[in-house]
Amino acid sequence: MCGSSIGSVVGGAFAAGKLAEMEEFARSTTLRRMFGMLDVSLGGGLFGGKRLEARLAQSLGGMKIENLPRRFAAVATEVGTGHEIWLSRGDLVTAMRASYALPGVFEPVRMDGRWLFDGALTNPVPITACRALGADLVIAVNLNADSVGRGTVIQDHVRLQGGDEPTSARGRMIAGGGGSLGMATVMVDAFNITQDRITRSRLAGDPPDVMLSVKVGRIGLFEFHRAEEAIALGREAARRAAPDIREQISQMASL
Repeated sequence: MCGSSIGSVVGGAFAAGKLAEMEEFARSTTLRRMFGMLDVSLGGGLFGGKRLEARLAQSLGGMKIENLPRRFAAVATEVGTGHEIWLSRGDLVTAMRASYALPGVFEPVRMDGRWLFDGALTNPVPITACRALGADLVIAVNLNADSVGRGTVIQDHVRLQGGDEPTSARGRMIAGGGGSLGMATVMVDAFNITQDRITRSRLAGDPPDVMLSVKVGRIGLFEFHRAEEAIALGREAARRAAPDIREQISQMASL
C-alpha cells in the first residue's frame, strides 16, 4: 500500500488495520471541527499541522512503518531538490504528515535530515512505489479523474484579454469578471493543476493494472466535512472497477 498526500493518510490507516477508526473520524468531522484542527503558524505554512497530527496519533501514535502488518510507503517531496522520497521506515504519523504537507498551507516536516512536503508534487498516484515494494497487481486510485479542461491549450488568449466574455463560469472567474481571487483559492487551484499534469504524465509512463477513477472534483481540497459524500463516490468507483479487478486476479491465478 502506497500513498501520496491524503492517500498516505488513508493508505497508512489501512496498512495499520485502523481504517474503520479513520472512517469513523472522517464521517464525524464537521466544518467547525475541521477548522478547530487548523493551528495558525508563523513558519513555512499557514498552519502548523500539530493539532491534526495529534488527532492522528490518537489512533496511530507510536506505530512504526516497518512493523505494520502490511508493507506501506508514504510518498513525500524534498524541499529544495524536488526529489521524490519514499518513506517506508520510521514513525507512521510523521510520514503521513510529511506526505500531506501542502506547500504554503502546512509547514514542511523534517525527517532524517530532510525537509519534506506534499508527495503529490512529484508522484500523485505512486504506482512505481507499489511495484518496487513487490506488488504483482497494482490497483490505482486517481482523484484527478474529472479535472475537465486542465490539459487543454487556449490559443485565442488575445481575445480574452481584449475584454470579450469567456464562455464558462470558470473562465469568467479567472479573467476577473467574477471578482478578485483570494490567496487560498489561487494556491489550491495552482496545486490542483500541477497535480493533474503530473498525474497524466506518470500514468502514461507507468499505467496500473486497474484504475479506480473517483470523481470528487466537486468536493474542495479542504472540505473534509463532506466525507460521507466522498466515501460514497469512492465506493461507486470501486463497484465500477470490480469486474476488471476480478479479471486481473483470475489471469494471475492461471499463470
